[in-house]
Amino acid sequence: MDHLLKAKRVIQIEIDELENLLNRIDEKFSHAVNVLKTTIDSGHKFVIIGVGKCHNIGHKIAATLNSTGAPTVVLNSQNALHGDLGIVSNGDTILALSYSGETNEILDLLPALRRFKINIISMTGNTGSSLGRNSDIILDTKVDREACPLNLAPTSSTTAMLVLGDALAMTLLESRGFVKEDFAKLHPGGSLGKTLLTKVSDIMRIGDKFCTLASETKLKSTLEEMIRARSGAAVIISSSGNLEGILTQGDFVRSIQKDPNILDMPVSKFMTKDPITIQGNKLAVEAIQIIGDNRIDDLVVLDETGIPIGLVDSQDLSRMKLV
Repeated sequence: MDHLLKAKRVIQIEIDELENLLNRIDEKFSHAVNVLKTTIDSGHKFVIIGVGKCHNIGHKIAATLNSTGAPTVVLNSQNALHGDLGIVSNGDTILALSYSGETNEILDLLPALRRFKINIISMTGNTGSSLGRNSDIILDTKVDREACPLNLAPTSSTTAMLVLGDALAMTLLESRGFVKEDFAKLHPGGSLGKTLLTKVSDIMRIGDKFCTLASETKLKSTLEEMIRARSGAAVIISSSGNLEGILTQGDFVRSIQKDPNILDMPVSKFMTKDPITIQGNKLAVEAIQIIGDNRIDDLVVLDETGIPIGLVDSQDLSRMKLV
């Protein structure tokens, strides 16, 4: 049995169905996002209902929405008819998940939900179903076949529903102007929260660990100061304190390989002028991104006036468990 071949077949089937979803998505999706945004802006929430595998997908969609500042709860369809319906309020939006659109537990719940002033957005593979006919907006998640070799186990259909839920959450995030700082407030725990809540000023090198020198400083003295500060770079500043350049260990190695007799020459001849910088009030995650995107090891930190106040050393990031 060729397990890899079978695995690739499953993945390819799901990719094909996602491409079908991509080509099928229309203005109903935009309408749904607008309804969701209006719900959040008015101080209300989303309530997700689903049964079986759809219920599990609903939990993932709810987790994504909550993590991006869109209050969402998952309502057990059976328990809803025995008191849990109290979680629904006028102004809420219902996200109803059912591939067949004929799930009894959801259909039994619809009359009770309609007593509230709510919107119902359904995700279903059967737009002409009972659920579809009783929805304000229908998002079509139809698939031609499941990835299951028996074409029975929900696979492609649940993937399509999950991806469509992600698309709703991310589009809603952008339409609401949700930014990194908002995300950080909702993720205070773990390494992710630490990275997002930490500012550049919290991780930069300062004081004795921040090596700053004048441009006329000899290269030999520059290296001695870098060693003393245990820093991989020296920041070159003018007499007025403005940034003139940076000398990294890489700059030194490349220069001395070309000419071994350079130690008595001024550092200004070997420094990198106009180095990449960041302001101290930015989030540490931005510094990490800049270092990675530009493939540099050291990032000069400036204050609001453009004066160097510190240095972010990439070697410090792992020690601080930020990467």
